[in-house]
Amino acid sequence: MTKEWPPDVYGGAGVHVVNLVEHLRPLADVTVQCFGSTRSDAQAFNVPANLASANPALATLGVDLLMADNAQNFDVVHSHTWYANLAGHLAGLLHATPHVITAHSLEPMRPWKAEQLGGGYRVSSWVERTTYENAQAIIAVSAGMRADVLSAYDTVDPGRVFVVHNGINTDDYRPDTDTDLLEPLGLPSDRPYVLFVGRITRQKGINHLLAAAQLFEPGVTLVLCASSPDTEQIGIETERAVDELKRRRGDDSVIWIQQQVDRPTVRQLLTHALVFACPSVYEPLGIVNLEAMACETAVVASAVGGIPEVVAAGVTGLLVPYDSDDTRAFEHDFASAVNTLIAQPDTAQRMGVAGRQRAISNFSWNAIAQQTVEVYQTALTT
Repeated sequence: MTKEWPPDVYGGAGVHVVNLVEHLRPLADVTVQCFGSTRSDAQAFNVPANLASANPALATLGVDLLMADNAQNFDVVHSHTWYANLAGHLAGLLHATPHVITAHSLEPMRPWKAEQLGGGYRVSSWVERTTYENAQAIIAVSAGMRADVLSAYDTVDPGRVFVVHNGINTDDYRPDTDTDLLEPLGLPSDRPYVLFVGRITRQKGINHLLAAAQLFEPGVTLVLCASSPDTEQIGIETERAVDELKRRRGDDSVIWIQQQVDRPTVRQLLTHALVFACPSVYEPLGIVNLEAMACETAVVASAVGGIPEVVAAGVTGLLVPYDSDDTRAFEHDFASAVNTLIAQPDTAQRMGVAGRQRAISNFSWNAIAQQTVEVYQTALTT
């Protein structure tokens, strides 16, 4: 059970579900339920017409009711994100089926979502708490996420929370030395660039990155592959920060790719970046760092959530502590870390090679699918 399914995949949870299902299918009979229009490869459910103009949280619950009603004759239901968690919970109650949740993020850790959902944030928080407290098993995508689950929901039995990391398809994400897809984007061919790929949301720390970029060494371009602002306000803030960066450092100091780009283009963007920047203030694991590593690109990232379990400090990249009480220091330290690798391109290259090796050896989807089936088997016996 998932909100996201192709062609409507916009975040890390959707990427996770697509890859997990592909690798689960040799091990189990899998049916996918998702939000949206009719698909040939999934049971899809649109928002009920009478909720089309409701608060987005209520519209989500309308889809969940339809999913639960159609979730008969399964051994296990497995839901991803709060959008589908209530569907899994209700299906479990209705049909006496174990409910397994994968914890990709937690509502208490994302208070800025109140900007996006208004009172719906209280609804989504209630859904998440209720479903987590009643699930037969919870899969945390990192040890850091497991700790967050047990901290946020202290009535959850630790014995029901298992760590199964996100994975990466290293055939899809691999070094691509071609540049044909980059030329139309106007990327510099004569100067290094630092790359950010992600949604425009407070979680991803794009405001901190734009502030840090004021301190980048001369001759470096920041490339933002960023779209889909959570709110109009954060979209405006990002535009102003980009304009300010250009004003202070020149028009060639930043290139903003505002449209969504396809995977082949992302591969080339990652491959040719000197550094991939991940300034997230909250990140349960951070698939995007794995994607960069798989393309042999060094990573500079904030040391939050599950990121330190992915990025090996000093080996595949550099980690920067994040303190919400002193964000200026974080921005300064983030810029310093980026500048270190700009000054040492050979080190950045070695980190990139080590990153791909780590992605291949530690984050295989085959192993992750097998571990997930083992969690299902545990849920069936509890």
